[in-house]
Amino acid sequence: MDTSVNAQTEFYQQIGQLFYAIAASDKVVRKAEYDALKKLVSEEWTGLDDYKDKFGVEAAYQIEIVFDWFDYESLDANDCFETFSRFFREHPSQFTSDRKKLIWRTANAIANSFSGKNKSELMMLAKLHLLFTQDS
Repeated sequence: MDTSVNAQTEFYQQIGQLFYAIAASDKVVRKAEYDALKKLVSEEWTGLDDYKDKFGVEAAYQIEIVFDWFDYESLDANDCFETFSRFFREHPSQFTSDRKKLIWRTANAIANSFSGKNKSELMMLAKLHLLFTQDS
């Protein structure tokens, strides 16, 4: 497999980890959050590029796969966010302005999908905003 395809697959996996961190920040991932994620992946993330995973499936679906797996494993939201942050700092070229805008819109939609944003989600979104703006 091409290394650029591996890099893109990892990018989408890291995005799934970030979105899980947003949803799980209050210790509960609700169906409405997962439904919002699935809708946004289908409507906005697929078709952005031509990358496929090793099974020939559009790489953007890695977002859902990782989100679902992390929820099944009940991973710690803060640990997931820190892992995403490290990836962001190590691979800044993968985070174009357009990609950051789409990440921000998706993160907000997930946080807002169940009775609006709660304190935990707002704090996680603030951390994401800081991460995205500190290097700008």
